[in-house]
Amino acid sequence: MTASGESLRPLATIGLFAQLKVRLVVGGLRGNVRQLVGFVFALAGAVALAGFGFFVMAVLRLVPADVALSTTTLLFASLTFAWMFMPLLAFGLDDTLDPAKLALFPLRTREIALGLFTSSVTGVWPAVTLVVTSGAIVGLTPGPVGVLVGVPAVLLQFALCVVASRLITTVLSRALRSRRGRDVLAVSTIVAVLLVPLSNLLLDRGVGDPMAVLHGTAAALRWTPPGMAAHAIADGGLAGLAEVAVLAVLAVLGCLLWIKVLGRALVTPDVSTKVASVRRERGLVDRFLPDGPLAAVVTKELKYVRRDPRFRVNWGSSLFVAVVVGFTTVNVDTGRVSEWQLVLVTLITGLMIGLMSANAFGIDGRSLWMNAVVFATERDLRTDLAGRHLTTALIGAPTLAVVAVAAGVAAGQPATIVPALLAGWGLLGVGLGVGSMLSVLLPYTIPDRLNAFTGAAPGHGGLAFAGAFAGAVSIVALSLPFVIPTLLGVVWVQVAAPFYGLLVALLGRRLAARIGHARMPEMMQAVSKPT
Repeated sequence: MTASGESLRPLATIGLFAQLKVRLVVGGLRGNVRQLVGFVFALAGAVALAGFGFFVMAVLRLVPADVALSTTTLLFASLTFAWMFMPLLAFGLDDTLDPAKLALFPLRTREIALGLFTSSVTGVWPAVTLVVTSGAIVGLTPGPVGVLVGVPAVLLQFALCVVASRLITTVLSRALRSRRGRDVLAVSTIVAVLLVPLSNLLLDRGVGDPMAVLHGTAAALRWTPPGMAAHAIADGGLAGLAEVAVLAVLAVLGCLLWIKVLGRALVTPDVSTKVASVRRERGLVDRFLPDGPLAAVVTKELKYVRRDPRFRVNWGSSLFVAVVVGFTTVNVDTGRVSEWQLVLVTLITGLMIGLMSANAFGIDGRSLWMNAVVFATERDLRTDLAGRHLTTALIGAPTLAVVAVAAGVAAGQPATIVPALLAGWGLLGVGLGVGSMLSVLLPYTIPDRLNAFTGAAPGHGGLAFAGAFAGAVSIVALSLPFVIPTLLGVVWVQVAAPFYGLLVALLGRRLAARIGHARMPEMMQAVSKPT
């Protein structure tokens, strides 16, 4: 190849990967009305978010200079952290995030890195990031001359976001392909999200002045890349140029480090696909349930809960919601919680656990056909649903007991433990019955188990949201006969709540088996869509 050809090769690589990214998006939308509608809504939301973010950054010119600078520093840092860690949640859905998927490409490491960078900046959300950060040029620059420094500062801030994102994803790619790595990521994410409402609660209780916290946090981020980018835009002149030069050096060093890590990841063998040894051992299910379809389903579901990160994320999310609700119901002035608020904590936890039983067959995916071939009668399908419900109850009932006891003891009102627990068990039973109906009426595909943070395959998010919304409304409506008396203080009604929930679960399971057995081919097609 000639020297001129070599000089054109980077441009050709950029054009090739940009075209591939666009064609992948367009090809996924062609012929699929649901995905097209979802893309239109996502595009409209992205445009609205970009406009709102640009407006917020631009109006910072109207506030004091120190407040504007500190706010911009925090916003830049937030965008950087989002770019660094959000792709980890999408690992397994986007093939360009896993270097192992690109190992057989006939390209050099630098060319693959350039192509990955191009695919990262090609899309709706990268454009949103660039538009939002561009608003800082309007909000912070001291004058027209400052724009000459602000534009490269914004571009370098955006480039550093992309490079940091790719570097972290490449470094952790091998761990994210393993079950243990995904478990650690799931737990870390839940803990990190839990810290957000806790920090807000501390601020509401007057632990610190909001402006002092803002300026203190911005001062701590002053010499980080987001802080230097914000100060470069605000300072302008020689000081701004010096900070832009530092950002450029950091971007180049980050690219070189990423290329080195990427080259090693492309030649490192994948050990996550090693076949594990199979052991036959007698467990608790074998001791309490006779051999048969019911025990087989319970054993399978318990193994799913123990091994599949998606189940741990779902259970962790339920507990997370309970903790958040518990903290938000605390009276800021007195630190007290009323009895109905304590009951509400357990009820919401039961609602979240009950919603987990919806789309019960989606987790099986294409493997559902192995179960379908033995569903000769409605009773077989009803037994399968009973095994799934029993598994949820074996974990959900003790979980609700822990939540009710913890809430009552922490609030100093132990008398509310029993009513809250009975109401939670009743609502759990109602959730299981409603979940059975949703599993056969609104089934949808769940992505590969490599990702634990998405409940629906691309293009099925609207269906999943509709199912969750319909399920929540149905569970609440069917639970009103014992929820309303509980909130009004009529405690004796709660004695019948678990039996009421059990009745709803039985009726829902029987009706779902009758409907599901008749439409099993449609269900198999719905949960087996390519992802």
